[in-house]
Amino acid sequence: MAEKVQAVGVKKEDGFLYFVDKNGDVSRAKMARGGKKGGKPQKVAKVGVKKAKGYLYFIDKKGDIARAKMVRR
Repeated sequence: MAEKVQAVGVKKEDGFLYFVDKNGDVSRAKMARGGKKGGKPQKVAKVGVKKAKGYLYFIDKKGDIARAKMVRR
């Protein structure tokens, strides 16, 4: 269902949310827990992936950038 776009190999730490930012790089932010606010995003890896319209980009279990086609109605 999902296809790998770029192999990055990011090691994920507990308590952080990892995502592909608007520049196509891997970033992370501290997750909000129990009334505490989350943190500001910080760049983890500079990749520069060009995003295509109609796809959802995410970090897979291996720490690589993957994408899946979005279902729109």
